[in-house]
Amino acid sequence: MTTRAGFIGLAGRPNVGKSTLVNAIVGSRVAIVSGRPQTTRRAIRGIRTDLEAGTQLVLVDLPGVQRPRDVLTERMQKRVERELADSDVALIVINGEEGVGPGDRFIARVLTEAGGRLPTLCAVNKVDRTGPNELVPVLAEAAELEGVDEVFPISARSGDGLDSLVARLAELVPESPYLYPPEESSDQSSELMLAELIREQILNRTRQEIPHSVEVVVKSVEPPEDGLVIVSAEVWAETESQKGILIGRGGAKIAEIGTAARRSLEAELGSKVHLDLQVRVRDRWRRDEGLLDRLGIE
Repeated sequence: MTTRAGFIGLAGRPNVGKSTLVNAIVGSRVAIVSGRPQTTRRAIRGIRTDLEAGTQLVLVDLPGVQRPRDVLTERMQKRVERELADSDVALIVINGEEGVGPGDRFIARVLTEAGGRLPTLCAVNKVDRTGPNELVPVLAEAAELEGVDEVFPISARSGDGLDSLVARLAELVPESPYLYPPEESSDQSSELMLAELIREQILNRTRQEIPHSVEVVVKSVEPPEDGLVIVSAEVWAETESQKGILIGRGGAKIAEIGTAARRSLEAELGSKVHLDLQVRVRDRWRRDEGLLDRLGIE
């Protein structure tokens, strides 16, 4: 059987639902989801293989396209441009509730410049929350974006429109052997995925000043003993005041985070988990080139 496989670069403004879309297409959780902007820091690859059709889509959930403001966001932006240049298809994701704005037009230009003349689709997401009268003009504006070839109204949350989008993506990737083993759904290490699941719970449970300054590093994962996996992790903040917010009065906030994170880890690992979570201050870690290298944020 002739197989088709290729990389799909997903770009969009922060918080348009790219991670939810990747998870929905792959059929399992490979990217964390949060209501906070700039949740995604690394280019996460979700892999969907259809053995019957002989296709493999490698979806690259890029950090939200933005103008850099520190070393971390500068690296995130460079990663966006690099991944797009290596992609076979570009997919712009737009929030259908908000419509097309200057940020979407900026992203379309970035895709055109970084990716050359890639086949470019636009997914207008969250159509389950949008009435027809509001949706039609958004679809028309999306079709006018620079470089966009086709527009697909979808809901990553409900699954509406995903079959048509996936079928078109599969047609556009080149003939190729599979790029990853068919049984894989992501290229992330287990430790990184566990760290991201913990960070997801922090993002969902802290104030506005915390999300961009927090990082999670899994220090060790001990193999199951008597059905219990022991995970040790550090949560990094940049200041003592942020550390205090993360810990909370009497340790209440970190206990809340730990309980929710433990449940996520248990669902991921399929085993009971003991989570040892420590909060440390790492001053200006987002500006430390060597540390960002070690964290894998290229």
